[in-house]
Amino acid sequence: MDSDSSVYRLGSILYYFEFQSLKHRQMKSDIGTIDDIKLLVNTFYGKVRQKDLLKDIFNTKIEDRWPEHLEKMYRFWQTVLLEEHTYNGSPFLPHARLPVTKEHFDAWLALFFNTVDELFAGEKAERAKWQGRRMAEMFQHKIEYYKNNAAQPLL
Repeated sequence: MDSDSSVYRLGSILYYFEFQSLKHRQMKSDIGTIDDIKLLVNTFYGKVRQKDLLKDIFNTKIEDRWPEHLEKMYRFWQTVLLEEHTYNGSPFLPHARLPVTKEHFDAWLALFFNTVDELFAGEKAERAKWQGRRMAEMFQHKIEYYKNNAAQPLL
């Protein structure tokens, strides 16, 4: 087999897998309803509660208040993604003193991105990932700041 036919064959194989990936993504719908938000939140936090690096941090902070936490997350993402203003509050404050590092945020983001990609495809799905990354970066920087400074987060 000459190099031209090898390149052609490799190109054909790559095209096939790219097409299959596109086809798979097109079969998924975008986030568009509160039921989609609930599916995303429930699936994601189900994974968080199983992830060794994250589960103890979440379970220690949330304790037996998981239903309330999930309800709050539904409202947060409903406000952000569906532009239905149902969330009020400051998302950072409950996280301000958590014993977390970049490793925790990386694990959180990987689970979140994986969950979004597993369930949805589209503009809102991409927006969810963008917003998740933005929040993780902001929270990580603020938590580090408060660990290293005497300042207190504003209530």
